[in-house]
Amino acid sequence: VRKIILKADRRIGECVKWSAPTFTYNGNLASFNPRSKQHVSLLFHTGAHIPGDFPHLEGGAGTARYMKFSNKGEVDERKEELERIVKAWIESKS
Repeated sequence: VRKIILKADRRIGECVKWSAPTFTYNGNLASFNPRSKQHVSLLFHTGAHIPGDFPHLEGGAGTARYMKFSNKGEVDERKEELERIVKAWIESKS
């Protein structure tokens, strides 16, 4: 998941915030949820405001959205969607 995000656009930065790896570009795009043990959970801080249709972003209340990956197969299946999310974020923040 990390490699997909970083390769989607060279302008994406990476740091640690809230004890979690966080991806940034003109604000916080997403952070891994370090408490998730059964799956990889990626929190998009303002995911509700990322333009586009992303069927695997979960959550309906507030602005945050999550994308969960239970295994490597799901990561591979959702690669294109994750890349589109990063590109939509970059476009909206440029």
